[in-house]
Amino acid sequence: MRAAAPAAPSPALAPSIPLPLLVAAFCLLWSSAFSVAKFAMADCPPLLLLTARFLLAGLLVLGAAAVSGMQLKNTSRRDVALFALLGIANQAAYLGLGYVGLHSISSGLSALIISANPVLTAVLATALLGERMTWRKIAGLLLGIAGVAVVVQNRLAGGTDHLTGILFSLAALVSLVGGTILFKRFAPKGDLWIGNGVQSLAAGLALAPVAFGTESVADIVPSWRLLAAFAYLVLLVSVCAYLLWFRILAVSGATAASSYHFLMPPLGLLFGWMLLGEHVAPLDLIGIVPVALGIYLVTRPART
Repeated sequence: MRAAAPAAPSPALAPSIPLPLLVAAFCLLWSSAFSVAKFAMADCPPLLLLTARFLLAGLLVLGAAAVSGMQLKNTSRRDVALFALLGIANQAAYLGLGYVGLHSISSGLSALIISANPVLTAVLATALLGERMTWRKIAGLLLGIAGVAVVVQNRLAGGTDHLTGILFSLAALVSLVGGTILFKRFAPKGDLWIGNGVQSLAAGLALAPVAFGTESVADIVPSWRLLAAFAYLVLLVSVCAYLLWFRILAVSGATAASSYHFLMPPLGLLFGWMLLGEHVAPLDLIGIVPVALGIYLVTRPART
């Protein structure tokens, strides 16, 4: 989700909110998403859940944009195509792989792996975007890898998580980072609401054939638990969390905003424990320290 800062949303849609409140709301929503998703997946196959989530979120966002006077025709075809491609990478592939991985690993471990995206992004940005690699970034990369390795090894040894789920989560991480590099490389412009809506719709349309081809609607079990989790994922994560993120980018800049990802590993483990009763071992707590420190080192602005 880490990306270069696009234009800020219109004042009517992004009221002045203190930055600490924006950051707190974003971190809570984003880090809770995998736990809530696993909660919903007890009653609905993962890809069907994602397809419905993306399509509804896209329609809601574009509908709100139209009511507010924004028009898709004001966005160039190039930017619409880039937003659609970003939606496939940053939402369909990223969350599709991540949700499949959740079948065999805990939501806390999944959140920990995905939270390392600023570290991998910094490395690939050096190779593909010409950004400078510093000793601080190298140290952050090594710390991040070491922390994830400690937690993964502990989970595999304890039999609580499985290698297949970990590989799917790593593939999801690569997809998310690939979308970030794509954004930074081509920098699509346009209104945030339009861009977010196009991304969600493209993700839903791309994922639908796979979802309906591999999963069955008959496996959906209607329940209040599923309805509540689905509403949370659509309204608070797909719509609100993404818009909060872009607002934070506009207010504080991409590098500073990305540093907030170091809060995600402990929050992800916390929500997994609170909502799903997932076990948190002492080594899990030890492992998140170098991950959080590594993310901070990679994203901390250089001194002028």
